[in-house]
Amino acid sequence: MNQTSLRPLQDFTHLLKTCISTRDLFTGKTLHTIYIKHLIPHSTYLSNHFILLYSKCRRISAAHTTFNTIPHPNIFTFNTIISAYAKESQPHIAHQLFDQIPQPDIVSYNTLIAAYADRGETRPAIDLFVEMRELGFDMDGFTFSAAVTAACKDVKLICQLHKLAISGGFISYSSVNNSLISYYSKNGLLGEAECVFEHMGGNKDEVTWNSMIVAYSQHREGLKALSLYWEMVCLDLTVDIFTLASVLTAFTCLEDLRGGIQFHCQLIKKGFNQNTHVGSGLIDLYSKCGGGMLDCEKVFAEIVEPDLVLWNTMVSGYSQNDDLSEEALCCFKQMQREGYRPDDCTFVCVISASSNLSSPNQGKQIHCLALKSDIPSNRISVNNALITMYSKCGNLKDARKVFDKMPEHNTVTFNSLITGYAQHGFPMEALHLFDRMLETNVTPTSITFISILSACAHTGKVKEGREHFRLMTDKFGIEPEEEHFSCMIDLLGRAGQLEEAERLIESMPFNPGTVGWGALLGSCRTHGNLELAVKAAEQCLLLDPSNAAPYVILAHMYAKANKWEEVATVRKRMRNNGVKKNPGCSWIEINKKIHVFVAEDSSHPMLNEINNYWENLLKKMKQVGYVPDVVRDDENARHSEKLAVVFGLLSTKDGEPLYVVKNLRICNDCHNAIKIISGLTRREITVRDARRFHCFKDGRCSCGDYW
Repeated sequence: MNQTSLRPLQDFTHLLKTCISTRDLFTGKTLHTIYIKHLIPHSTYLSNHFILLYSKCRRISAAHTTFNTIPHPNIFTFNTIISAYAKESQPHIAHQLFDQIPQPDIVSYNTLIAAYADRGETRPAIDLFVEMRELGFDMDGFTFSAAVTAACKDVKLICQLHKLAISGGFISYSSVNNSLISYYSKNGLLGEAECVFEHMGGNKDEVTWNSMIVAYSQHREGLKALSLYWEMVCLDLTVDIFTLASVLTAFTCLEDLRGGIQFHCQLIKKGFNQNTHVGSGLIDLYSKCGGGMLDCEKVFAEIVEPDLVLWNTMVSGYSQNDDLSEEALCCFKQMQREGYRPDDCTFVCVISASSNLSSPNQGKQIHCLALKSDIPSNRISVNNALITMYSKCGNLKDARKVFDKMPEHNTVTFNSLITGYAQHGFPMEALHLFDRMLETNVTPTSITFISILSACAHTGKVKEGREHFRLMTDKFGIEPEEEHFSCMIDLLGRAGQLEEAERLIESMPFNPGTVGWGALLGSCRTHGNLELAVKAAEQCLLLDPSNAAPYVILAHMYAKANKWEEVATVRKRMRNNGVKKNPGCSWIEINKKIHVFVAEDSSHPMLNEINNYWENLLKKMKQVGYVPDVVRDDENARHSEKLAVVFGLLSTKDGEPLYVVKNLRICNDCHNAIKIISGLTRREITVRDARRFHCFKDGRCSCGDYW
């Protein structure tokens, strides 16, 4: 071939490579058309580059079509198409192509192992790794890095790979050490991650430092993370956007909003504030450290091209605030309109947000979307979120269905369902599930025992509660924290063992806090122990003078004892301290519309119909023995949950179940009233208050009047 004929081919090749590097699909397709028409001599070399072009531009179908047209594909051809499917999270198709390679090389194996690792599919990745060893392949750092990533949560396997890397001399690769640091940290082994970091000596790269900073942040060792960052700066190491994002995580775990704001100012001066990684860190900082979602929205608005991680961080920020659950769903929908496909993190956050809504239908819709979506990894976290969501929406049946269909369970799975049973008043189911947890070698955590003790407390299982309180320390070495002691105080108090509950408070190794004293105060109200109630209320007010609950409970108890002067004194003290009672507020969904009622509501358009219906219903209730538990009948009728229930009865067909959500604990009178209403109207009425669920049916409540 002469010099004149070579020139167009060289120009064509150069232009094609430029299209690949710039992802210029339009020009690339034009070149492909010229190539197909045989205006340029065909070669496997050029065809491989067209596969690479379509792969870079996320046109996997066109890449595969081009692959099929190559009469004699070489190893680079196969590796390019396998890599294309790996990037699209389709390792199984990649594996089919891999099996067609006459003699796969190390790149072929590494690409496929990494593809399985990225999807969290440990077994096929490790099988390929073992196959490489058996065939005598010379492995490299990428092989071991991908294998460690594939091991993911299997600590034993990670340790074996670590030993193998040391014996094989692969520990000199920074990439291998970086993976070990990351996955030791993710599995709670911070000490091992630190050892790997220290033993690297001068072989550390920027990724190593970032990995260790992230590890410290994950374990809430913010000061160590910041110290490491300043060490990087002093050593004049390159600080990139990933380092800066990790530093923001450190400020977040320290809950150091002021320090985070100062660092934000530095980022603006350096021009990093418009980067998506840094933006995610800033949104996380402001949403978790009290900066408010308004600041998060400002940060988000500055990002020209937000990615999926940034959208997820915004959805997460909204979902952490119960009052912004609607905003979380709006953000989720906007993300989809922008063309982003939700991943496991998105679903966990938006499912969490939907669990705070009074509409069970919203959560079901998201569940359907999750089933239709391909979630390559961490499906277990999505299912755990679904169990919590269904439990919070009063639908334990569907929560159990999700649990039973899961191929594997972890600690969070069991904790989620045990908590659901505890909140709904099913202690035996919670205890049976705990036994199953132990049988399947899933280790219980501190949270597990809080749920178990809570289940016992709400159903009077004093013996079982004491046994599990001892078991927690004796068998699992979990030291009781404030919440465990509060559950035990609640357990003893509800059972009427107030003196023992008081002794437990006095023997605690730390102050019980408002939760412990509040539990005792609630029990005093239940059993009418006014003297101890005064002591508990005073302790609550010493710890939190702005808390309205102790004032309200004391005033109510004094009123029941006809001590009106004391009632006046409590209310005056409350006014003088500027404390206001949170107004009761209840929600009910009717025909896909949320109706909100507040105590003594006079704004609802159907108020007259509600009042008339209540008056007729009240007469029937009194005929079957209902006696109001409050001084004034009219005050009693104005409680928000009663208004919501009556509105629900007016607005739905006979026999249709009602679901009401309340922001405060349901009062005794409303509990008795709704119990009777359920019998008179033959309706199933579920009320989710601030503490638990009450399912009223046939004149009875699921709590057995023990709450």
